[in-house]
Amino acid sequence: MRDDAARLIRLSDYRPPDYAIDEITLAFDLDPDATRVQARSRVRRTGPAEAPLVLDGVRLILERIAIDGAPLAPSAYRVDAETLTILAPPAEFTLEIDTRIGPAANTALEGLYVSGGRFCTQCEAEGFRKITYAIDRPDNLARYEVRLEADKARYPTLLSNGNLVESGDLPNGRHFTVWRDPHPKPTYLFAAVAGAFDSLFDTFTTRSGRVVQLGVHVDPGDAARAHYAMDCLKRSMAWDETAFAREYDLDVFNIVAVRDFNFGAMENKGLNVFNSAYVLADPATATDLDYEAIESIVGHEYFHNWTGNRITLRDWFQLCVKEGLTVYRDQEFSADQRSRPVQRIKDVRRLRARQFPEDAGPLAHPVRPAQYQKIDNFYTATVYEKGAEVIRMLRALIGDDAFARGMQLYFERCDGRAVTVEEFVAPFAETSGQDLSAFMGWYAQAGTPRVKARGVYDAAAQRYTLHLSQATAPTPGQHEKRALPIPMRIGFISRDGAILAAKRGADPVAREEHLVVFDTPTAELVFEGVVDRPTPALLRGFTAPVVLDDGLDDADRLAQMAHDPDAFTRWEAGQILGRAAILDRASGAVTLDAPLGAFAAALGRELDRAQEDPAFAALALRLPDLPDLIQRAETPDPDTLHAARSAVRARLAEALWDKLAARAAARGDAAFSADADAAGRRALKTAALDLAAAGGSRAADLLAAAFADARTMTEQIAALEAIGAAGLPGFDEALAAFYAQWRDNPLVLDKWFSAQAAAPRADALARVQALRGHPAFDLKNPNRVRALVAAFTTRNPVAFHAADGSGYGFLAEIAAEVDPLNPALAARLLGGFESWRRFDAGRQAKARAVLEALAARPGLSRNAAEIVTRTLA
Repeated sequence: MRDDAARLIRLSDYRPPDYAIDEITLAFDLDPDATRVQARSRVRRTGPAEAPLVLDGVRLILERIAIDGAPLAPSAYRVDAETLTILAPPAEFTLEIDTRIGPAANTALEGLYVSGGRFCTQCEAEGFRKITYAIDRPDNLARYEVRLEADKARYPTLLSNGNLVESGDLPNGRHFTVWRDPHPKPTYLFAAVAGAFDSLFDTFTTRSGRVVQLGVHVDPGDAARAHYAMDCLKRSMAWDETAFAREYDLDVFNIVAVRDFNFGAMENKGLNVFNSAYVLADPATATDLDYEAIESIVGHEYFHNWTGNRITLRDWFQLCVKEGLTVYRDQEFSADQRSRPVQRIKDVRRLRARQFPEDAGPLAHPVRPAQYQKIDNFYTATVYEKGAEVIRMLRALIGDDAFARGMQLYFERCDGRAVTVEEFVAPFAETSGQDLSAFMGWYAQAGTPRVKARGVYDAAAQRYTLHLSQATAPTPGQHEKRALPIPMRIGFISRDGAILAAKRGADPVAREEHLVVFDTPTAELVFEGVVDRPTPALLRGFTAPVVLDDGLDDADRLAQMAHDPDAFTRWEAGQILGRAAILDRASGAVTLDAPLGAFAAALGRELDRAQEDPAFAALALRLPDLPDLIQRAETPDPDTLHAARSAVRARLAEALWDKLAARAAARGDAAFSADADAAGRRALKTAALDLAAAGGSRAADLLAAAFADARTMTEQIAALEAIGAAGLPGFDEALAAFYAQWRDNPLVLDKWFSAQAAAPRADALARVQALRGHPAFDLKNPNRVRALVAAFTTRNPVAFHAADGSGYGFLAEIAAEVDPLNPALAARLLGGFESWRRFDAGRQAKARAVLEALAARPGLSRNAAEIVTRTLA
């Protein structure tokens, strides 16, 4: 651990490389056990003459090295575990390096590896160095030509980046392809794939009339389940032309789906490699959430073609430049394809569930971090989701027109370059004419600002005065915090739902909504001409990633639920009422069986008007979950919170039973559609079923019928999970039936594992321990590990945070087993400990003990060690 601290990489230490590689020719002789890679690179010096050339390389067998065709003497270079250093190279030369690697033994799934008998690559962030020696950093952009050679019967499809320029047969049953990418790119965007696939082909005609060949390549027999992914790809290409004026720039675009993958997908130029979970879908095997994820991730990876590939990163500290921006773009795409208000609520839920806890714990870091040990550990919700919120705030601060012009200026100015956050923001300062230096604080400062607002209404003067303050708690390495510019969309309604217009400052006319930039520690806002006591909505559309304390009472919340014109505000009001009802019971402020009449009636009205937007009604029916409650409670007791939440849900189920049962028992559409309207109807049915499950034994028949009669995977898995959550008999029988039906479908079987791991039952830990020994559990497959372990740690807080520490022991034990095989996966699993300091002293002691045991474990990877060290700090 002390050795790792010495390897800390800091943004402040950045300097450009001393050499540049402008062109790379790679030749692969593919063999699972011994692949040979020949690399020919054109190198030129860009630094001082005495500088050596240091190349990155890990677990490579060096077979040959030459400069301009002449082999290097052993004294001219040196090799260690992570680098190859050429001591005195000329100013310009051709470097030839032959290496040998073992893809089949590569369980870390970085570099070139084998998945299901097929070769594939994952080079982001530092995987290319496991293929050949290279300047493996994002600020070296080179043009690539790649030759792949393999046995034709075993590997009939050979793909790489760019355009196919040559192919043919070779002696002894082998064949080859040659690919050339005309666009310079960093090493992390390199990709190669070889194997036997079922392939789905189509074309897309760009706005300039070019015809692009499209291919989606999946496991044999799965092509029929790839049609939706292809449709998403074509819609993404069309949307990017319309929304951002970005046209695709190669002759081909390929997507390859593999079962063994550490992430969701990878945007390699012209050859995206996907986790098969985000490509394969049909009504019987994929839920509506799966369809949404496929649409979002296919769009996300395609949009990287411009925001990440054509314009890339100077260094890994700038990761948010591509990821935050591209998440923003995929959220906008999904909003345009579906319901914009519903999409916004889902984005906020994801941000609060994933990023807010990160910002509040020991792993907190800025959107642009200042230091790291392993960059793999910074592919985080802060970089992605909060990074997207920063882009959204930028648009709110400067306006739609200046934002659109700023994006186009960014594309024009930075195309073909590796850039920084400052270079991204500069075009928007130009197009808006604004000083954005204070806005840069969102990139530099960790933590979630807390905004407190209190209003005073003067009926005689028809004046409403709003007092604001903001503060951000200290985070690791940042004890002093400054005020940040927070855009706030503010509007008023009366208790009976009337829209209240108001004038502010020098406004010539009264407005129904006001955009205010709150950028000081405190502020006072005065609104004139307010004709009735207002119920203020201060963060319509959730315009900033903050925690808002607005001091409103239940009557205000109920008015907002019923009448506010902003969908987010209506949903948020219901969440706050539901959360307060649960926390009051957990704290003993009210009894568990206290009435919920007004809140229940408000939810009943949502059910009554659900036909207006069933997807919104479905979100309104779902109370804050246990992880949300844990984040809101001072010293959370998961058992007490779970009991309180169960009690509130039971009272609501009792009050709304007839309406819930009718929705839950309704037959689904006879013909399946993946569109937003049909998905919304299914979401409402499953949300009603989820709440009805809290009704106890009276729900047993309803749940059993829902499981037996399910027409889609959305309905089937919702019924299975509701049976598990209800604690009623029949769970094991339903699990057995589900397994018998889907045992041969890996992606559906992942859902079977997760349904058990997430069920808040007394035997939860015993179940997940037993499932570790199940024949279908594979420690080398990230999807299966996440399906069991991540589902347990994130969706089953009662069992994971058990007072005896058994849940913590389970996570530590399995992370230790995964770490030697796949360090990146192990580190991600260990993120489950990020909130350990929030709990009581007993739980903290249990968590600390297992973390300290992990820290002392010999051979712990740098990935896992960094997470453990930061979590304990």
